[in-house]
Amino acid sequence: MLRAYKTEILPNKQQALKIRQTLGTCRYLYNLYLASNFEVYEKLGNGFFVTAFTFDKYVNHVVKKELTWIDDCGAKARKQALKNAERAFKNYMSGKTNCPKFKKKRQQKVKAYFPKNTKGDWTIWRHKLQVPTIGIVKLKEKDYLPTKANVNSGTISYKAGRYYVSVLVEVSDNNLEQSQGEGIGIDLGIKELAVMSNGVIKPNINKTPRIKKLDKKLRREQRRLSRKYELKKKRGEKTAAYSANIEKQVVKIQRLYQTLTNIRVDYENKIISAIVERKPSFIVLEDLNVRGMMKNRHLSRAIAAQRFFYFRTKLTTKAKQLGIEVRIVDRFYPGSKKCSSCGRLKSDLKLKDRIYSCECGMELDRDLNAAINLRNASEYETA
Repeated sequence: MLRAYKTEILPNKQQALKIRQTLGTCRYLYNLYLASNFEVYEKLGNGFFVTAFTFDKYVNHVVKKELTWIDDCGAKARKQALKNAERAFKNYMSGKTNCPKFKKKRQQKVKAYFPKNTKGDWTIWRHKLQVPTIGIVKLKEKDYLPTKANVNSGTISYKAGRYYVSVLVEVSDNNLEQSQGEGIGIDLGIKELAVMSNGVIKPNINKTPRIKKLDKKLRREQRRLSRKYELKKKRGEKTAAYSANIEKQVVKIQRLYQTLTNIRVDYENKIISAIVERKPSFIVLEDLNVRGMMKNRHLSRAIAAQRFFYFRTKLTTKAKQLGIEVRIVDRFYPGSKKCSSCGRLKSDLKLKDRIYSCECGMELDRDLNAAINLRNASEYETA
């Protein structure tokens, strides 16, 4: 099976310059391909577009003559950027996704693709690796990448002033046999991130003092950035979108965002690891309507910080690797309103009612009751 490893690298000045040039070229070609196909789409209608193969010929014979710096980027990295743009445009025409957007420099969502050209490419050592066209690059985290693995390809990305490498490695499929332990129902929420049917509660990390302090600092830095923009507009400068001080402030904000994301991702990984270590026979989750929940302007920010989609995706992937079945219960399943003891429905249950009280005499925490009902659900879909 194939597995991706991502870690931070420490390139020197020449290597960092080469990476940024490659990323900039890939971003430019991606946007140029989309702009050209939007023109074709408006003139000829749906079903007509320029393929990545044809557009690559146009780049080699026409664009490169005018923009010679495109040749500084590897040919296969350019082709991969065009293939990604073609895939995005095809998905848009087939109705699978929304209209693709142009990539912006500050969003930093571009990755440079480096295939394995020679036998020595993507050789991994304990503290360094060989990247095609870049050379030997130091690793910030030692002994993380498998040294004896066969790497097919890799990508390099840049975010918040740091460089990251992601390699695709062939590993042996050592899935464990499915455990016969008790199943677990998990109720995700805002007050607590996860309440499990066995009584384990994982608190909301966004309520901790560390996260609150970082959020406060982030708002303060964003106000500083806004004041810099407003000051340049008052001066009547035409280039109000750029200055050295603005770029420094943007990087500072990006690093704060990255720090918050890293804390939340680390917390999610620890929770998922603790869940699968119990070796349950199955795990049950509810199909939450996150898009509908986000329409509540009072709770949308708290819901977004909980990262329900990423939690479910990671848990599903990890469970499949270990042979654990993941069940998804329909979003209309009355898990919170149903008594886990007698099965009676309480239709007048409100969001402020945190204790579930039933006529049968059972009193239980609302989220724990929902988790038990999810574990006992008989109608579900397998992820």
